[in-house]
Amino acid sequence: MTAISSPARRDSALTATESLAQARSVATPAIDAAVLRLCPTLRPAVCDHLAGGGKFVRAGLVLASAAAAGADGRAGVVGAVAIELVHNFSLIHDDIIDGDLERRHRPTLWAAHGVGHAIIAGDALATLAFQVLLEEPTVERVRAAGRLAEATQEMIAGQAEDMALELRACLSVEECLHMEAGKTGALLSCATGIGAILAGAPEPTIEALSDFGRHLGIAFQAVDDVLGIWGEPSVTGKPVGNDLRQHKKSLPIAIALARGAALPSGFESMLERELTEAEVAKATLLLEQCGARQETLAIGELQLRAALAALERVPLSPGPRAELAAIARYVTERDR
Repeated sequence: MTAISSPARRDSALTATESLAQARSVATPAIDAAVLRLCPTLRPAVCDHLAGGGKFVRAGLVLASAAAAGADGRAGVVGAVAIELVHNFSLIHDDIIDGDLERRHRPTLWAAHGVGHAIIAGDALATLAFQVLLEEPTVERVRAAGRLAEATQEMIAGQAEDMALELRACLSVEECLHMEAGKTGALLSCATGIGAILAGAPEPTIEALSDFGRHLGIAFQAVDDVLGIWGEPSVTGKPVGNDLRQHKKSLPIAIALARGAALPSGFESMLERELTEAEVAKATLLLEQCGARQETLAIGELQLRAALAALERVPLSPGPRAELAAIARYVTERDR
């Protein structure tokens, strides 16, 4: 693997956009170098997928957490690369499961190269993440690889639960939150946790930063659930009510189903069949009227506060701690 460049040591806080831009600039060359390990047959498709860019939230969280735990700039970079590879593996497979033809306003990998090619490409990125981490099997890297493996299993379990819930007529808010804690929270918790692990931080610091990431992941998913129904198509790249068309049992749906008495009869059955555009519009309005949108956002805000509180449990470098808080606010106020 080529040498990894180091971000500057952070004694003062970067803004969220500066932090994520730095994560992108540091992680991208290392990811490109890692992709050269893949067989030539897979590289073009993987490069097409990665060319779509991304926010590099998970990479930014690894780097900021390592800095918050007192490490120099280089310590967390290998973790940032590994976490982004696993994240992209999950995106490639999610697009197949959901039948999505576009991501980031570009054709998804499966749409451009076929389902079989996409499955293998996703598998290759997941494996590559562990190759990168374990290239130098230090105590910290081995422990980080174990944490990443656990988080990947949690994420996969969360996705399996999500798929199973699509077939159920109803679910509780608690069941939905449990699913989302695995599907999204696990990998964000891993990002902040392995940043601390790679920094050689003590256990209380690792756990506090892991808790920060887990709460942030649930808050992040709550916002994503709102955008999946009410997001602006020109911004999200998906039509309004897309999650309703795909029968996703997201948090607004769970909240609405918990308030069944406040909804007209037939709402549940509407969620189980193919909807016309008029029915999508009607269901979206009913969800708004029963308060599901606002309650979802309130849950997200509560989880954001819990995430920020976790940062106060242990001593952290002030600048990077403020940076983590800024990233948390940024990703929970996004519109895409």
